[in-house]
Amino acid sequence: MFLRQITDSSLAQNAYLIGCQRTGEAIVVDPERDVDRYLKIAADNDLKITAVADTHIHADYLSGARELMERHGAIAYLSAEGGPDWQFEWAKGNPNARLLHDGDTFKVGNIELKAVLTAGHTPEHMSFLVTDIGGGATAPMGLLSGDFIFVGDVGRPDLLESAAGQVGIMEPSARTLYKSLRETSALPEHLQILPAHGAGSACGKALGAVPTSVLGYERRNNGALREALEGSEDDFVKDILSGQPEPPRYFARMKRDNKSGPALLAEGKLPQPRGIPSDELAAWVHGGKHILLDLRTNRLDFMKQHVTGSLSAPMPGGKLSIVAGSYIDEDSPIILLVNDRDEVDEAVRQLVRIGLDKVAAWIPASEALAVPGITSSQKFITTGELAEALATHPAAAVLDVRSAGEFAEGHVKGAKNIAYTRLAARLDEVPDAKPLYVHCGSGLRASFAVPYLSSRHREVIYVDGAYDDIPVSIME
Repeated sequence: MFLRQITDSSLAQNAYLIGCQRTGEAIVVDPERDVDRYLKIAADNDLKITAVADTHIHADYLSGARELMERHGAIAYLSAEGGPDWQFEWAKGNPNARLLHDGDTFKVGNIELKAVLTAGHTPEHMSFLVTDIGGGATAPMGLLSGDFIFVGDVGRPDLLESAAGQVGIMEPSARTLYKSLRETSALPEHLQILPAHGAGSACGKALGAVPTSVLGYERRNNGALREALEGSEDDFVKDILSGQPEPPRYFARMKRDNKSGPALLAEGKLPQPRGIPSDELAAWVHGGKHILLDLRTNRLDFMKQHVTGSLSAPMPGGKLSIVAGSYIDEDSPIILLVNDRDEVDEAVRQLVRIGLDKVAAWIPASEALAVPGITSSQKFITTGELAEALATHPAAAVLDVRSAGEFAEGHVKGAKNIAYTRLAARLDEVPDAKPLYVHCGSGLRASFAVPYLSSRHREVIYVDGAYDDIPVSIME
């Protein structure tokens, strides 16, 4: 058996390519939309992708299952559980789709996969037990656990409410997750846990950085799993729902599109944005139709000079996806301001994975900043200067863009709290005060919120620096 974990570090997402080396057939589980990567790995290992599966209707990226089924002839294995509201609508009636119920099995070559309903993160969520029959195994070697069990954590059950807007669903989902986790008691200790996400994903709050684990180890060391197996249902529900980070705004759109059907890539290819010369940029900017994403990493460089109206969206750490997904609508045409040409392909991939396909053009940021008449600077202070600034401007207000949990532990007196990933959805709640001082825990999250608010014509001042440096005199 061939098994390869294929990781997208920007979204901390794992897909799995599993192949039968005897027959040359392979399956991809939980693929992203730019499927050329999986096809290449398969071909490089004398395999052909004949099947694809999703563990659930994803919230954090567009699935590549439809792309592989309709463009490359793969059979798609998808959950039929979860009730009428949680079906893969795009696959219904398609002869290449196989809709699975709890306990169903199928084979890819001599590899057997068994679907196990593991509801809670979502109602239709399935995990897959993998058995290498061709290698002589009579018991499964691993569990493709999707967003059910992670290394060090379990999948969050609140996204249907916090991201998709289904009011009142998070507590029942948490209770369902508790029951699903307890049912894993029947599974053997030796099972490898092959999760769909690692540290950095917004699909949990305490995911480990180790790529895989073993069920026996997780039973002993995964706090959420251990509490489900050993603790009360009420305690588990309370703990699993507390401290979950606010999801980016685009999660709701991913749920919708993965349910109804992700759009196929034009001609099966990634967008090919045009490199534009600096003498064309002013016309693009003044046209007002394009969103400019500035991929530079140094936030103070951005504050000192940037193209007016652009958003700060550095590539490292998945911030491009979070910023773009939180602040940009799917129909918006995009111009990339890159550090160099080598960033363009990766930036396009990251955007396409969250359904932002209209990447029209790119230009080196250094060239863009040299164009006269289209750049601005952003006022900023340090956290240590915030008390004096507020005393000088008594009509000012403070916007804290940390998480609700961080805010509850302490905050500036009178500050308004809206997580930076939710600003676009709650723009009408942003104080109208002039100026508006925006801070977070270190300055990083505020450096994304400030350009967005400025682009929405708010008079904002960026507050850079550590939260602990805010004078205690203005804290409560």
